Amino acid sequence: MAFVICHFMGKDYKLTIGLEIHAELNTKTKMFCNSANHPDERRPNVNICPVCMGYPGTLPVINKEAVRSILRLGVAVGGELADFTEFDRKNYFYPDIPKGYQISQYKYPLVKGGSLNGIKITRIHLEEDTAKSTHLSPAPLLAQGEGKGGEVSLIDFNRAGVPLMELVTEPVMHTSEEAVKFAKELQLLLQYLGISNANMEKGEMRVEANISVQRSDLKNSDFQGQTLGTKVEVKNINSFRAVGKAVEFEYKRQIEILENGNEVIQETRGWDENVGATFSQRLKESAHDYRYFPEPDLPKLFINEVPDFTRTVLAESLPELPWQKRERLLKLGITAEHAEIYVTQPEWGNYFEEVIECLGDIRLIPLASNYITSDLKKPVEPEALVEVIKMVDSGELSSRGAKDILKIIEIKGGDPGQIAKEKNLIQENSKEVLKKVVEEVLNENPEASIQFLIGQAMKKTENKANPKILSELFEQVKN
Repeated sequence: MAFVICHFMGKDYKLTIGLEIHAELNTKTKMFCNSANHPDERRPNVNICPVCMGYPGTLPVINKEAVRSILRLGVAVGGELADFTEFDRKNYFYPDIPKGYQISQYKYPLVKGGSLNGIKITRIHLEEDTAKSTHLSPAPLLAQGEGKGGEVSLIDFNRAGVPLMELVTEPVMHTSEEAVKFAKELQLLLQYLGISNANMEKGEMRVEANISVQRSDLKNSDFQGQTLGTKVEVKNINSFRAVGKAVEFEYKRQIEILENGNEVIQETRGWDENVGATFSQRLKESAHDYRYFPEPDLPKLFINEVPDFTRTVLAESLPELPWQKRERLLKLGITAEHAEIYVTQPEWGNYFEEVIECLGDIRLIPLASNYITSDLKKPVEPEALVEVIKMVDSGELSSRGAKDILKIIEIKGGDPGQIAKEKNLIQENSKEVLKKVVEEVLNENPEASIQFLIGQAMKKTENKANPKILSELFEQVKN
């Protein structure tokens, strides 16, 4: 796999990236209770109950659909599904964790291994999301008295307990482009499977990047057999663009540290989009800092004992996956760029499929794709587009005429054939008629090039002549 190497004064530096990606699952209820999982709820603290608020004496119950969602994802990426799994308590204290611990998975994740976009996956597991904190400064709620004008933190527990997927990759990416591409493909896969909307702007999908820089003093080193550099985790990355920028910034920052003779500190850093830089948050915790232990209030799960969770049943539930769709579309003769539009934009992808079905002629599919991607701002009736394409193919309509008709249909609809007649766009294909035009143009321009002659003939026919036939006629006369 290709990777980036920076060279400074006899030293080579290699970037290595691993990603941890969280995505909220779109189940009807939360992970361990019946409170609604409603990401668009604007009223704070309405989708809560004693269980997700961590009241004493309450007992969690596992959301079966959330487990099934992770297993389906595991099958899609070719991972190993767990036979035995359990949930664990991840202990840490923060205002957005009402119980004082988060229910997660540690030793026995639901999925191990697999790959996506050629990147190896370490594990995929389930946990519950935290509440959402909002920090306000100056405080709008303190009108007077002590603390006036200070910072206030507000907590909305609607999100606390929402099912959360965590996917961890192996540290095998070596460019920011690879990292961004992987994150985009995962988002697409989650959406195709229907298990998460994965909208990064809404916080439904969050990316954390583990970044390290490996130094070698060996000339022309290939870095084989050398240990990775110190890992720094970057959080608060809320867009694909920010993923790339954060990786690039951290790469340069760590190289500068090493160049100055210092060592990189293992820590957690945040990403500040406004400044375009990472900033230190805290020293990086290790697993033992969280004091993991099996969740005593939840049963152990034996996946193979659940009929709905067998690999065969799960595989049958999968739709056509993004990479399968790309491969199928490319076989139709369209470009990779067009295929990517149809894979990543469902509205246009579905429209393209409808047009193909109406078209009934595989030969015309690339032409149809050209008009869809180049000339339509919004889908028109598939039958109308197909009629335009067939008129172009038969020579009845020029490419320019087709574009004009599609523009009219987009604005106010209509029948393509009727519009072509009304706008005088029907192409002249009669060789007998066009021979007279050719003779006239040649008499006026005996020494001109064929391209010039065709242009003059098009003017005389008000662009109604078929340029292909004109070209043939001029070639015959000239030769």
